[in-house]
Amino acid sequence: MMHRGPGPGIGRRDLLAGAAALGALAAAGPARAQPAPRRGGVLRVAYNTEQPNLNAALVASNAVYLVASKVLEPLAEMDGLAGGVRPLLATGWDAARDGKTITFRLRQGVKWHDGRDFTSADVQFSAMEVWKALQNFGRAVFKDLSAVETPDAHTAIFRFDAPIPLQLVLNAIPALTTVLPRHLYAGTDIRNNPRNAMPVGTGPFKLTENRRGEYVRLDRNPDYWDRTQPFLDQILFRAMPDKAAIAAAHEAGELDLSCFTSVPLPDIARLGRLPTLEVVARGYEGAINHATIEFNLRTPQLQKLEVRKAIAHAVDIGFVVDNVFEGYAKAGTGPVPSTSSAFYTPDVPRYPYDAARANRMLDEAGFPRGANGTRFSLRLRPAPWFEYTRLMGDYLAQALRRVGIDAQMQVFDPGAHLNVVYRDHAFDITTGTHAYRNDPAISTTVLYATGTPPGVPWSNQYGYANPAMDAVIREAANEIDPAKRVELYHRFQRIAQEDIPLLPAVEHAFVSVVSRRLVNHHNNPRWAMSSWADLAFAS
Repeated sequence: MMHRGPGPGIGRRDLLAGAAALGALAAAGPARAQPAPRRGGVLRVAYNTEQPNLNAALVASNAVYLVASKVLEPLAEMDGLAGGVRPLLATGWDAARDGKTITFRLRQGVKWHDGRDFTSADVQFSAMEVWKALQNFGRAVFKDLSAVETPDAHTAIFRFDAPIPLQLVLNAIPALTTVLPRHLYAGTDIRNNPRNAMPVGTGPFKLTENRRGEYVRLDRNPDYWDRTQPFLDQILFRAMPDKAAIAAAHEAGELDLSCFTSVPLPDIARLGRLPTLEVVARGYEGAINHATIEFNLRTPQLQKLEVRKAIAHAVDIGFVVDNVFEGYAKAGTGPVPSTSSAFYTPDVPRYPYDAARANRMLDEAGFPRGANGTRFSLRLRPAPWFEYTRLMGDYLAQALRRVGIDAQMQVFDPGAHLNVVYRDHAFDITTGTHAYRNDPAISTTVLYATGTPPGVPWSNQYGYANPAMDAVIREAANEIDPAKRVELYHRFQRIAQEDIPLLPAVEHAFVSVVSRRLVNHHNNPRWAMSSWADLAFAS
């Protein structure tokens, strides 16, 4: 099927071909001077996926970061200009040669929104009691963290029982080191602390109102440590679960910004042609996503590798890219996306669409069709996070029926889905989405490693266990030689695609719809998940 691109300089398949291409394509066109930022104004943002928990130190996810990153801050953020990371709450760091000690120098003169001083005690508490103990991804990255010493109020010394690559730590800092105020969390039930819905941070904006189903309001922090920022007076995140309504609000001039492809994909081209709006693809390079098909290996049929491979062959990824993603995606080849120049390898097992082969494999696996044409039934529970995860569920049900598998589909609301899949494991197959955050050890290997307790979202809750996989994940996590780490992660990708406890079916980035009145936007690889301290309306 033929597609038209979303406007000059941006083609659909090219748009998501790679992180470097995203920025180049979005910037295509004649150079023009950036208007000067002005102070003041209320930014109206679509809030497509409301979150009951806005504590990014606990739940590292894009939907949480969208709001929380303006309020709570990590030790450092990704730098869109120089590469690497730039200081935030940490002003510098040093690593010991043996990889077991990292010393962070902390920013002085920082205040929590309630007026208390930010100190190394807050970093110590956050690292030991939250990132290592409770966070969905931090518990893997910081598993060998044994202590955080605080010789003074502005120094935090991280001690590890085993070497940890500085490369990994620096890649993980922006996403996994959100610092919490110790004085509001110590001695409490951290997971259920009421401050999770109304966090107190050090960021450029204060969370002043959270009205479920209506809006989240952030006001300018007049005591922010960077006295030149922020520019905006207020950010209003409007709860808008209907993507069509978001597109209509953009057209009517009632919204200034929507992130994470919050409008229907067919509307992107039309909105990008309006003189008041632009479609921006850059600024997501730090969060390339996989749309996945995930198997519960507790299900007897799915314990058989031949059945999982047959299902992979039954899925026409090209059809999914063209019809579910409207061409704004590309086929995935493994757990590390092709945009990761440091770690990606194409040398992995592939499962091209071949329905006849899928049928033969299911027959050979001992599951012939019955008199009614059905081999067996599976409980299909598509994730409700995005339009595409639900639509992938619809497509998957059809694809499975074509090879004789009865997919009994049920869609739950977000909270119930988390319980069904990650706590109760009351599913057989699900669609999902997972962000790749620059290093496999941050949020990717956790999908394959054993040992994660039930209930931790976006982790291995599939009953998958392979000692060879666990061994390579452990070795890579402690390998401080960058070249050896790369080879270990190539091995990780090959094992993952051979065993396929989940199928990384499609890789995609996101786009934003932005008012042309805004300046200083999409200027780092995690822009939607960063503080927006320099975001402003044009003067």
